[in-house]
Amino acid sequence: MGQFILFLVLMTLGYLFGHYAEKKHYKSINKREKELLKLPVISCKNPIGNDTVAHVKLSYGSVVISVDYFKRILASLYNFFGGNIRSYETLLDRARREAILRLKESTTDADQIINLRIETSSIYKGNGNSIGSVEVLAYGTAIYFEKNEPT
Repeated sequence: MGQFILFLVLMTLGYLFGHYAEKKHYKSINKREKELLKLPVISCKNPIGNDTVAHVKLSYGSVVISVDYFKRILASLYNFFGGNIRSYETLLDRARREAILRLKESTTDADQIINLRIETSSIYKGNGNSIGSVEVLAYGTAIYFEKNEPT
């Protein structure tokens, strides 16, 4: 009985600390997204506008996020009973948004980032082929326009 209570206490602590860390990460993401709102990132192949392009540069941002033990247990329950695995959905949402933010932060002086692509891969398999860590790579072309000097 004591082992079961210890298991429940540890699961509760894991859930609370994981939930706190996830909330803190979302706050950081929201704050940084507001700061970088002026830099457009689009999936089109051509830049927006008719300005002359001075130069371009490949830019990227990547992130690796690990699945915590609580989410892994929750996902295995959903696999058993069926349904959306929301614990993995929030993990991938945070990873995608973080990768795009890191892409933007790598080229804050660009005028636009075009041809955005996002790659997702599992880089570590846990026990029984469960997901352990997820890498998300966001890459695109940073566009720098010629600056017209006022005459």
